[in-house]
Amino acid sequence: MPKPHFVFTQLHNSLRVHIPNLEKLSVADIQAIESFVQERKGFFDFNTYSFVIQKRLNYEEFLKLIDRSDLNVTMENKPLQKASKPRIAFGQYKGVFYSELPDSYLVWLKNNYIGADKKIVEAEIKRRNL
Repeated sequence: MPKPHFVFTQLHNSLRVHIPNLEKLSVADIQAIESFVQERKGFFDFNTYSFVIQKRLNYEEFLKLIDRSDLNVTMENKPLQKASKPRIAFGQYKGVFYSELPDSYLVWLKNNYIGADKKIVEAEIKRRNL
């Protein structure tokens, strides 16, 4: 069995980890990852092969956190591309780039938001393969 491969992305006030090889992992590996996420009050999304943890950690801090856990993973850092991107204009994430929103909130927006930025939300969901 292959080792889990984590692709880390630091967001505005959280972190996102994509696991591209999730389907190839053993049930025990998946359960260990899910337990790791739950212990940190994060959200594991099996549909997107990713999890989000609402903590401000940079890549080096996350590496230390993984080292202290029982997880045996390979890691990759994927910084966000910051350009002149649109920002959300309302709610708890007001002023945050759409590209930095947590996956769970973006999916919520897709299902509940009917405002002018609906196309931006849909484009960001497509970009992240959610």
